[in-house]
Amino acid sequence: MKAYVYGANGTAITDVPKPAPKGTQVLVRVRACGLNRADLGMTKGHAHGSAGGVGAVLGMEWAGEVAEVGPQAKGIKAGDKVMGSGAAAFAEYTLADHGRLFRTPSNMNFEEAATLPIALTTMHNAVVTNGALQPGQSVLIQGASSGVGLMALQIAKLKGAKMVIGSSTDAMRRGRLKEFGADLAVDSSDPGWVDQVLKATGGEGVDLIVDQVSGKVASQNLAATRIKGRIVNVGRLGGTHADFNFDLHAARRINYIGVTFRTRSIEEIREIFDEVRKDIWPAVESRKLQLPIDRVFAIDDIGKAFEHMEANRHLGKIVVTL
Repeated sequence: MKAYVYGANGTAITDVPKPAPKGTQVLVRVRACGLNRADLGMTKGHAHGSAGGVGAVLGMEWAGEVAEVGPQAKGIKAGDKVMGSGAAAFAEYTLADHGRLFRTPSNMNFEEAATLPIALTTMHNAVVTNGALQPGQSVLIQGASSGVGLMALQIAKLKGAKMVIGSSTDAMRRGRLKEFGADLAVDSSDPGWVDQVLKATGGEGVDLIVDQVSGKVASQNLAATRIKGRIVNVGRLGGTHADFNFDLHAARRINYIGVTFRTRSIEEIREIFDEVRKDIWPAVESRKLQLPIDRVFAIDDIGKAFEHMEANRHLGKIVVTL
């Protein structure tokens, strides 16, 4: 089968053996894939948890049809339209655990469905499960113009946040954050952004920050969080190491939580998918929660898709079709 593989000489579309499902696995005929920042790193040889490296089929999220089910897979059958996340998505066929997929709503095409699995699971877990956002509270999404960031804004608004703030360093994308639920948009590269957040929250700071940036904003986040507030660290696009004001962290008694899918067991991941289904799935089916598609590329042009992502001028998801 055709697949996008990282090899000794870089990435290329090549033929690889078609996988077969075992145990609780499901074999999916992939029709569309969403691109993610971790994919970009893996095209350069970086590992993402256990994924990546020479010989790896790349890709992390997909939509398609169930082709075959393993002997212990439950609640799913051949022909079902599904979307999900997992390794080796940029291929004609991929394997997924039966608990790591969603049924695709009938009012959604493959390209639209491929934008959602990672954003929904990552940000429901960050905003609701770990962030414990309650109606009437305030939230700041750092890196809000990414696909997962746009979803975080929408989930925060759906869950009743009274003040939703999003950050972006790009003026055009910052200007569009209100379309996705932001009441205020700030530039995290502007030294004055903390003062803007404090002003918007009556001097107290936000109840919750969902941080995809860290790096130099780590201590600024502490100053922008209210006493006994929460910070959920989801990503580190701005750097993995930086100054951290331990005194401010202690003085504000901030609950600082780190999350990643890379060290989660399959049981934990299944639980995250279940929580999305139980809590916000009606909003997905009604299209209240959705992401814009910036551009769609055919698999033969996947190199151009990654060039488009690396240029970092897109808003929403980049999709590859097979």
